[in-house]
Amino acid sequence: MSKVRVGIIGAGAIARDVHIPNYLTNGSKVEISAIADVAVERAREVAETFKIPHAFVSYQEMLAEVELDAVSVCVPNKFHVEATIAALEAGCHVLCEKPPAMTVEEAERMMRAAKKAGRFLTYGFNFRYSSEVQIAKAFIDAGELGEIYSARVQAIRRRGIPGWGVFTNKELQGGGPLIDIGVHMLDTALYLMGYPEPAIVLGKTHQQMGHKKGVGLMGDWDYENYTVEDMAVGMVAFKNGATLTLEAAFAANVEKKETMQVSLMGNEGGADIFPLKMFQEKHNTLMDLTPAYVPRVDGHNREITAFVDSCLGGKPPICTPEEGLIIQKIVNAIYESAETGKAIQF
Repeated sequence: MSKVRVGIIGAGAIARDVHIPNYLTNGSKVEISAIADVAVERAREVAETFKIPHAFVSYQEMLAEVELDAVSVCVPNKFHVEATIAALEAGCHVLCEKPPAMTVEEAERMMRAAKKAGRFLTYGFNFRYSSEVQIAKAFIDAGELGEIYSARVQAIRRRGIPGWGVFTNKELQGGGPLIDIGVHMLDTALYLMGYPEPAIVLGKTHQQMGHKKGVGLMGDWDYENYTVEDMAVGMVAFKNGATLTLEAAFAANVEKKETMQVSLMGNEGGADIFPLKMFQEKHNTLMDLTPAYVPRVDGHNREITAFVDSCLGGKPPICTPEEGLIIQKIVNAIYESAETGKAIQF
């Protein structure tokens, strides 16, 4: 294969502003052959803008009528599972936007479908591809931090409830900040920790601000139909003995407009990832290590270019269905713990 023929499922902002433009940066290696959306006029509009030959009202029709090698799944979380499995069964490699799915059972079905089809399934955790994360991983792989035994994860906005899309609709998304922005930092931490298996998960969610009118730094949201949490707090104990604490919020009374951070603690050193700074004890001295230069890169572009290269016979994607299943277990366990008031054990 010298060119990847790509189909896009979903014609919303993530497809229009992220996936399609970044596929196009790959030049002759990629041909975006078709796009499908239940709002077919939107699909036709995007197709016209980007000169995509075919637009469909259903992905089933697209998969049946157009020969494709790969598919990007860019629909609300509720529809990830069926779209992904259909594309895999049609013989396509799949890049599905995060989170993997709505439930653990769905993530398991997606993983099994990928194995049965013999095709790649990867998820849109683009923070993995940042320079900070890749530099930190090189240090971790070289043993500079030793055994990472604890992590702290934050994805907190002061007033960042999205004023567009379906981000505040639990039925379509499965949750709020935890499943939307929290999964990015959670995945980053797990990736750097070697993706350990969870043993015990404890969680609590709060809905204090989203259901009433207020200042919106990301547009006005539909507070009358707000059905997700404002904030989620979780703690994970892993089977290897490590621990992780998490805070994710769309709206919280904090100083900074937004904090996206992963902090790691190992027995030979620690690190904050955004921006990257490492902490060690060397020669009887406590040292802070800050890179003099960190290349600025587009994580989305790196992610999609890596996916294209995988489809063309390069290295497999760095995010696997098995990792997707682990993160789905943790996210759903935090929500289940919040609902039941009990710790969830695996």
